[in-house]
Amino acid sequence: MKMLKPIVGIILGLCAWSTSTVFAQSGDQILDGIGETGLIARYTFEENAKDWSRNNLHGTIEGSEYNFVDDKVFDKVLSLPGDGKAFITIPGEMLAGEESLSISGWVYLRSSEGGAPLFDFGKNGKSSFIATPAATDGFVAQVCTENNTYTASAEAIALNEWNHVVVVINVPTKSFSTYVNGTLVREVKDVDVELKQLFDSRKGAAEQFVIGKSLTSDAASLDAKLHDFRIYRIPLNIRQIGWIHFSARHPEEAEELLRNRQDPDLPEFSESTPQLYNEYLTSVPTVEVETEVGFLPRLPRFVKGVYSNNFQGPDVRVLWPAPEDNKEVLSAGKYAVTGRVAGTDIQPKAIVTVVEHDHDHTAPHRTLEAFDLNEVELTEDVHDHETKFVENRDKFVDGLLETNPDAFLYMFRNAFGQEQPAGAEPLGVWDSQETKLRGHATGHYLSALAQAYSSAAYDPAIQAKLAGKMEYMVNTLYELSQLSGTPKTTGEESVADPLAVPPGPGKAGFDSDLTETGIRTDYWNWGKGFISAYPPDQFIMLEHGAKYGTDNDKVWAPYYTLHKILAGLMDIYEVSGNEKALDIVEGMGDWVHARLSVLPTETLISIWNTYIAGEFGGMNEALARLSRLTDDKNYLETAKLFDNIRVFFGDADHSHGLAKNVDMFRGLHANQHIPQIMGALEIYRDSQEPEYFDIADNFWNKATGDYMYSIGGVAGARNPANAECFTAEPATLYENGFAVGGQNETCATYNMLKLSRNLFLYNQQAELMDYYERGLYNHILASVAEDSPANTYHVPLRAGSVKQFSNAHMDGFTCCNGTALESNTKLQNSIYFKSADNDALYVNLYVPSTLKWTDKNVTVTQTTAYPKEDNTTLTINGSGKFDLNVRVPHWATDGFYVTVNGKKEEVKAEPGTYLAISRKWKDGDKVELRMPFRFYLEPVMDQQNVASLFYGPVLLAAQEEGPRKEWRKVTLDAEDISKSISGDPEKLEFEIDGVVYKPFYETYGRHSVYLDVILK
Repeated sequence: MKMLKPIVGIILGLCAWSTSTVFAQSGDQILDGIGETGLIARYTFEENAKDWSRNNLHGTIEGSEYNFVDDKVFDKVLSLPGDGKAFITIPGEMLAGEESLSISGWVYLRSSEGGAPLFDFGKNGKSSFIATPAATDGFVAQVCTENNTYTASAEAIALNEWNHVVVVINVPTKSFSTYVNGTLVREVKDVDVELKQLFDSRKGAAEQFVIGKSLTSDAASLDAKLHDFRIYRIPLNIRQIGWIHFSARHPEEAEELLRNRQDPDLPEFSESTPQLYNEYLTSVPTVEVETEVGFLPRLPRFVKGVYSNNFQGPDVRVLWPAPEDNKEVLSAGKYAVTGRVAGTDIQPKAIVTVVEHDHDHTAPHRTLEAFDLNEVELTEDVHDHETKFVENRDKFVDGLLETNPDAFLYMFRNAFGQEQPAGAEPLGVWDSQETKLRGHATGHYLSALAQAYSSAAYDPAIQAKLAGKMEYMVNTLYELSQLSGTPKTTGEESVADPLAVPPGPGKAGFDSDLTETGIRTDYWNWGKGFISAYPPDQFIMLEHGAKYGTDNDKVWAPYYTLHKILAGLMDIYEVSGNEKALDIVEGMGDWVHARLSVLPTETLISIWNTYIAGEFGGMNEALARLSRLTDDKNYLETAKLFDNIRVFFGDADHSHGLAKNVDMFRGLHANQHIPQIMGALEIYRDSQEPEYFDIADNFWNKATGDYMYSIGGVAGARNPANAECFTAEPATLYENGFAVGGQNETCATYNMLKLSRNLFLYNQQAELMDYYERGLYNHILASVAEDSPANTYHVPLRAGSVKQFSNAHMDGFTCCNGTALESNTKLQNSIYFKSADNDALYVNLYVPSTLKWTDKNVTVTQTTAYPKEDNTTLTINGSGKFDLNVRVPHWATDGFYVTVNGKKEEVKAEPGTYLAISRKWKDGDKVELRMPFRFYLEPVMDQQNVASLFYGPVLLAAQEEGPRKEWRKVTLDAEDISKSISGDPEKLEFEIDGVVYKPFYETYGRHSVYLDVILK
């Protein structure tokens, strides 16, 4: 008890730092205040050595003399006899490619004889990581490389009592630390080591990781009890370690204290010191805006500022309050809003006029259409060099051609109790036997096959191979779907009604057991039309309040997985015409309608707001699309059953929410909600109910304006402690963002791009395509490994970070590995759009490509080296009258120049708009566009000196030699930052103070995308 008081003091101090209120989604969102995404593996050792985390890195207990025993403190724990034979092995691949490492575990030593280690990890006898809690010389932890050995020793831990032991390798700070019962007992500094020296950087490498035994001595093993052994990819700090220790012994108190807590571990800057251009700022004029009764106004985020000495500074970022309701606008009148400017005492004012409705609320109609993928072909650049677009596309198409469809069908056959074809092997990671999300990758695979098939019009041989895979996938899934709810043999009983699905044979209730011995395969009882890679239990359990987790009474986003499957099948239907694909979707659509249509609104509100368990991907989008494909409005009504009423409308009375421009998604899981917004827009497409458009439009405005990092990602919170969440408050990326270990989930950006392009079809605002360009170049292109289709999950944005890539062989998928299949087989899908009446063409992106505008019998060839050059040429083959609308990027403030057939056009091109060139085009006409690139900074909204450096559309990352603890400091010329930068624009390679800066999409080593900037 002596150590408890200081730990509680730390905890209470942590709670005092945060005053924001975050809507608490129920479920295992945060484990002891540490984001789940920081967790590599967790072994509770209550009844087995399974990995409690979602990563399926299950261990194996060796020997026969171990057992699970009752314990007064932790109920059930693992007891090892110390006989030299009983120990635990865990997968060696788990630490491949990680940067830092923390090991946490509870140990009850019964004997100190033999100096047995708690764990011993390593790739060979010369490189290892070992901790021995009761060695001859006390508690000894060692990091050994071929060149150095670092030892952190302390007094041996006490025998015959529970002790919490933590060992941390913090690579950025070059430290190696040990903790006992929440207290730091030894720290070794100047530790020159990276984990790739200790563990193989390749996934699947045959390394030996053991718990409770030495790798080098068969005699040394623990005589001890073990509980809750965790492995983190982040360097835990003293506060986090204190939380783990405290919460294990005081779970109820810890849960209460944990709410609204954050961990401020970034460098701190004075709040009263003006940063960057704000140093010269003297005032910000009052702005006036108007809104309708009930609708919160959109206050301008950037306002013209007044600077001293005629300094020409940029527009000023104003941080306005973000109400969680619309009570200020419930009646006509005027009111004032006071904002702030980071680092200053300036308080800008906004005068809001609230007016009564004098008309029915409306939303724009869809006026543009996209081209089919087979109408747009990616090409080499003007110098006949392969572009990053072609390079990444080919990595994924080649990978898809090598895949075996039976791997993606394995768990479907497993769920239906069907025999596997010879040679079939299951996928790993989130599609393995016991994973409750299994089948999600199959949906992405179906979409990728369809997109790659459509895109591969340039190579009929590739198309033929992809067509064969599509047909095989659909035929197999169709056969399985036809089994559901039908007798196994003629005359036997079956359950066709989705509402009458009983528990599995021999079970009293529903569970999510997917083990080989526990999974139910009685498909005849599942209701007509059911299809999934697991039985229907998870869907039914969710209706009864099941939360997210790995236990058999928990679920993992069943509708999320279903959305991927339905969307993939519809994608194949639309490119191939395979009616079986649509039949499967209709059958499952009917199944879903039957179950959800009878649920009370209160139940739907509850389940769609349950963390991850209630994540439904874009089920609303899929069902609205199905309604359109079948002309059956019943599916559109089913789509509305997925309305996230709290986020969309505030409450069951539709009082506010996003429909009234109220931010109700702060602190929530980002990628759980972005697809829901896309679904709202798809519902609007057919229902024409304007509130659904408002939901999508308002969300996009808030997400990109208040939650966006420079690469285009919108998630990455330190508060709440989950890198997959929006920050606890809008416009607080520095205060609440920049999570340790990475943020900006790649699949969240995939969905933001999807939302952006679809909003543009209704509202041709250039900012939508400006964002699309940002996210495409600086996140999606940057997410793929240099030599394979491996790709990122989270993208780390702290100083000296390094990207982690996975799934090089398409054999084990996380969510982001799944969307990567889709992103990289449709890279051309938003370069061009056409007006619905075929009288206008929109050129949104400057990418080497050829457009076949079939409806106009016109071909447009875009020839460019953009973004390595600042110009592009559009050649028209064919003839006809139409408007050519070209995007003038927001950063093109140094001019935008147009020539047609060599003649300069006098145009007034405003950055952040579209420029229309109207004429009757003749065969061979050439349009040349030039938009001089410039260097500019994009600061973090609430910490202006922390900023990213851009050159035109391209984010430039400092190429770091090693890990860093602090932001890289740079000093730039205040009047013209380009004077401080040298280099070669055609190579997009620059230098500042001897440090190389390259595009983030060409960065594969350590990087810094945010800098600590001083202007002079």
